[in-house]
Amino acid sequence: MTTFAVRPGSSRQLAGTGTLLRFALRRDRLMIPVWIGVNALMVLSMPGTLEGLYGTPAERADLIRQMAGNSSLRAMIGPVFDDSIGALTAWRVGVYAGALAAVMSLLVVVRHTRDEEESGRQELVASGMVGRRASLTSALLAAAVANAVLALLVTAGLAGHGAAGALALGLGIAGVGMVFATMAAIVAQLTESARLARGLTAAVLGTAFVLRAAGDSASNDGSSPMTWLSPLGWLENLRPYADERWWVLALLAGAVLLQGAMAYGLAGRRDIGMSFLPTRPGPATGRLGSAGALAWRLQRGGVLGWSIGFLLAGVVYGGMTEGAADLVGDNAGARRIFERMGGRSGLTDAFLASMVGMLGLVAALYIVASVLRLHGEETSGRAEPVLANAVGRLRWAAGHLVIAFGGAALLMLLAGLGFALGYGKDIGPILGACLVQLPAIWVIGGLAVLLIGVLPRAAAAAWGVAGAVLLIGWVGPALDVPQAVLDLSPFGHLPKLPGGSMEWRPVLVLLGLAVVLVAAGLAGLRRRDMTT
Repeated sequence: MTTFAVRPGSSRQLAGTGTLLRFALRRDRLMIPVWIGVNALMVLSMPGTLEGLYGTPAERADLIRQMAGNSSLRAMIGPVFDDSIGALTAWRVGVYAGALAAVMSLLVVVRHTRDEEESGRQELVASGMVGRRASLTSALLAAAVANAVLALLVTAGLAGHGAAGALALGLGIAGVGMVFATMAAIVAQLTESARLARGLTAAVLGTAFVLRAAGDSASNDGSSPMTWLSPLGWLENLRPYADERWWVLALLAGAVLLQGAMAYGLAGRRDIGMSFLPTRPGPATGRLGSAGALAWRLQRGGVLGWSIGFLLAGVVYGGMTEGAADLVGDNAGARRIFERMGGRSGLTDAFLASMVGMLGLVAALYIVASVLRLHGEETSGRAEPVLANAVGRLRWAAGHLVIAFGGAALLMLLAGLGFALGYGKDIGPILGACLVQLPAIWVIGGLAVLLIGVLPRAAAAAWGVAGAVLLIGWVGPALDVPQAVLDLSPFGHLPKLPGGSMEWRPVLVLLGLAVVLVAAGLAGLRRRDMTT
């Protein structure tokens, strides 16, 4: 067992911070590098892609002109401030890189604060010579280390296009990450559940994206008040490679310091395991009289949040369809990327198929998170009293898995309805295109079930698989990687709908694979010892 000693001259409030930081980085030695690698590769691969798409000044000038008049695409990506490759890189991936850094940061902070308290490990740690705020400090430092490494990679990788712009983009992405790290630290003090802390912080991130999108749709220069209400809008208005506004970094730093101070103040005013917004006790009978009902009660908030997000995303992407066709125009490179992602049945259908595929990749993140909730219930000890009653392991697991796999189907159905509402026609083919993503999504969920059942200590590796699949599907077509690499993802074997021909063989093979993975995982769960 690790012991924590107070070094001479160290603050009592921060005693043991260094040891806890090393422990946090060791625990996240897989998760943090995966998130950093996916984000950095997405950013650093973009200049080469853009040079192939918009290689001449005339093509880049035409892009700026078209973006100025296309509010739908500005809502999705943001306005263009300059025609250099560096500025186009910041335009194309800056907001998304900031959002990914925010997700990484909130996961790290919640895991090493509220998750530790909810599992009871924090109480054991606190019984040693550990300062009251050491856990919070180590969690924030772990997030800071991850964001600093990401900033260094982005700055070094883009320095050839301009050192100042590369530094601004790297610091901006890391700054957004730390804004949401400190926000997660506040929410972790307010809530009694790690799941709720992650969900609320993610909801704030979603709100920030919506505010930025609404502001950019209304203005083509980032000047809308709604854009300035969002930390993602601050990153955009930092304007890397376009006469950098260095003073915007002060907004990010100020938000980090203010929110960090609030988190520290709240941490000093509560007991371990307690919160300022305690969870209300629920009924022990009635709607919670079964394991399935309990699973639904635990996951219904997440399902609702994801459902709203997918419906809105479908509406936005559907409304962009005609504008995307105008933007691509005669650009052969952009057309080729959409065809690799969505098929060769026509630009409009290819765009729809590529956007549906992107939402399928995001739905894989949902199913991993939902399946891993099963593992979280086990490791936290909450599954033990449930299984002590007349509830078998398979029945207990089935409640969570029905929500995970059925929830994925609901998300894609709502996305299809959103596409139909935004696009205004062809509801049948679009719904079919969304639902055909389910076999690949379920394969990722089945792999998560297998890890929980057979290798529970490696269950978090399911996030790495989902991240790798997301990277292949998102960046692979733009980098013109070989088809063999794209085929490593289950999504690479799905028919390209709408527009393409329906091929049942790969769909049925993926469905069968998902069934086998789930069955093997449940068999392992039934036989192995439960962990805590």
